[in-house]
Amino acid sequence: MKKILYLIILLVPFGVTALTYPELHYEKAIIYDMTDDEILFSKKSDEKSSIASLTKIMTTITAIENITDYNKYVTYTEEMSSQVRWDASVAGLKVGNQVTYNDLLYASILPSGADATTALAISTSGSINNFVKKMNDTAAKIGMTNSHFINVTGLDEKGHYSTVEDILKLLKYSLQNEKFKSIYTTKSYTLSNGLFVRSTIYAYNGNTKRILGSKTGFTLDAGRCISTYFQSSDHEMLLITLGAPPDYKTIHITDALELINFIDNNYHYQNIIEENQVIKTLPVKNSKIDSYEILEHKNITKYLPDDYDKNLIKVEYNGLEELSFTNKENSKIGEVSYYYNDILLDKKDIYLEQEIKLDIIKLLISYKYLVLIILTIILFIIISIFRTKKKLSNKN
Repeated sequence: MKKILYLIILLVPFGVTALTYPELHYEKAIIYDMTDDEILFSKKSDEKSSIASLTKIMTTITAIENITDYNKYVTYTEEMSSQVRWDASVAGLKVGNQVTYNDLLYASILPSGADATTALAISTSGSINNFVKKMNDTAAKIGMTNSHFINVTGLDEKGHYSTVEDILKLLKYSLQNEKFKSIYTTKSYTLSNGLFVRSTIYAYNGNTKRILGSKTGFTLDAGRCISTYFQSSDHEMLLITLGAPPDYKTIHITDALELINFIDNNYHYQNIIEENQVIKTLPVKNSKIDSYEILEHKNITKYLPDDYDKNLIKVEYNGLEELSFTNKENSKIGEVSYYYNDILLDKKDIYLEQEIKLDIIKLLISYKYLVLIILTIILFIIISIFRTKKKLSNKN
């Protein structure tokens, strides 16, 4: 048994190219394929930056993990209101309003309400400082090593920062929580006090149906920012951009939509291995056939850009390197593994799919020297017997 690693080279010319993503207006960005657990695109994703209201992703998931009853009512107090800065975006809560924790969670994400995040922090932890400590504890727990939180709103403040990579870790973690995912993917909601809130992406008058969930943000330091959840070719995707200029209110949303459109147009399921493609040819000894072809009976696919690098396709065969009539039909002769860029796509056992019949002539030719020796010995024996009989005959 031998293990052989080799390339599958298609019988067509190809060149190695690199897909060029549109630069647009963002400074930092990342696109992540959740389905295949792969980063598709990254730009300055490890650079620390203000992150504006993307902070509220952390605020909301931290609150969710500290709430035992989503239907419990909370009174919006003067203390809570006094800690909301004048320049913060709000959901529209008034002092004395009674709303549920569920209401506050939706009001934090959809309209990016600093009044709601402040109410969540104080009502669940006693103070904003106590709550922020929990936010930083969560950041440490999920590996956000380049992040630190000072407030629950994302307003610019020294020591309050993150990176696109860390926001991706946060969003991946948060979307595993069904409550958070339900909120993040909701476009509008009516609080129990009758207050209607809707997602900030409605600031854009175009078609935002491709964005299934989002959280936007803006400060002077962070620029216009967005995190989105979308799907393309049945793959779940996350997209995060930071640092779009403030000139146009919706520039970060149009950037996101253009990047989503780019993914739609340039990524598809590619046939890495074609149905009935010859995977390996094995020599066959002393049989009616001289060789046996191992075929793949289905398309092996991978979600890739249309200009994917065919040099990265690899097949690993581990099994017999020669067959003969002694190998029985339907017996296992090896196994094959398919890789793209060292990522295992499929692995399967290989079975002999036809009967291999003995060819007497080939067998004799293969062992011609042995046959010659045997014939010589037989001839010698015959001659010896003949001579012995002749001697006995002469004596008589």
